[in-house]
Amino acid sequence: MNNRILAINPGSTSTKIALYEEEKRVFKETIRHDADTINQFKTVIDQYAFRKDTILTKLNEASIDIDSLDAVVGRGGMLKPLESGTYKVNDAMIEYMKNAPRGEHASNLGCVIAKEIADKQNIPSFIVDPVAVDEMHALARYTGMPEIKRASLFHALNQKAVAYKAAKDLKKPYRELNLILAHLGGGISVGIHQKSRVIDVNNALDGDGPMSPERTGSLPVGPLYKMALSGKYSLEEMKKKNYGQGGLVAYLGTNDGAEVERRIKKGDQQAKFIYDVMIYQIAKEIGSGATVLEGNVDAIVITGGLAYDKYLISELERKTSFIAPTMVYPGEDEMQALAEGALRVLKNQEKAKIYE
Repeated sequence: MNNRILAINPGSTSTKIALYEEEKRVFKETIRHDADTINQFKTVIDQYAFRKDTILTKLNEASIDIDSLDAVVGRGGMLKPLESGTYKVNDAMIEYMKNAPRGEHASNLGCVIAKEIADKQNIPSFIVDPVAVDEMHALARYTGMPEIKRASLFHALNQKAVAYKAAKDLKKPYRELNLILAHLGGGISVGIHQKSRVIDVNNALDGDGPMSPERTGSLPVGPLYKMALSGKYSLEEMKKKNYGQGGLVAYLGTNDGAEVERRIKKGDQQAKFIYDVMIYQIAKEIGSGATVLEGNVDAIVITGGLAYDKYLISELERKTSFIAPTMVYPGEDEMQALAEGALRVLKNQEKAKIYE
């Protein structure tokens, strides 16, 4: 009998839900929430009952019997740093999300809603590879300034899901492979996967690694602190320059890779140059990852929305093919990744981890 898994992915003003039978998606829906309604709640965690009720209503409208479910899986939130994997939702996790010491985020609701629905059906609830995944080794954490250490915040859910796909195509267990995996989207993270652990990765949120469609990536520190202390910019303005208004947006006024590609085809030389700058920086990050693995790289794996761009892929492959062969998995499917993580536990291919 097929395992039926409900996946839940809360966003700032929407909640994505999907139903899977084994790996096959049989239902999906994006529930839009009115911003005024969301803003009535003092904290993110206060929204859980409202969001849960909207999910149950939508499932009822679609004639989906929740009694038929075998598990519920939610997007993991801003938990304390932890290893990758599928975690059983427990009271310690719920309590951490209620207090939210690492910050408010819509994804914090995933485990709470999943457990609320699952407990009433007496079935397990899980989260899979939250953004808080941290497997970095000690050498990767340190900088030249003792007050600042590097943090692991990256596209863990999609990176891990794609790593499993690559392992399947390579016909080797993920735990036996060394991969350099680049997620190329609005933000770009390049993870170094050594025997199933991401031992180093650029912080895609805080301005580390390559520039991306909307983020600056790493910057020279001297000019940056002179700019920050010039009195011309507030802290919030500096944050926006780094995240949201950096990268392609800063130079070309768009974060849409397809739009940049269209401009290049029309002969826009500035667009091509800036795009090539980004590609150069991605390739450089991949190359540095090869040194961490001491050249022992089984494959370079490319995923994310920008991976649809044939020019970008061909240029990256040209620059990095001496390291290892390139494997490309365009786009991302977080809902599928959530379901697959839960399914691995249900089928005893992986043991659920315990959050403490």
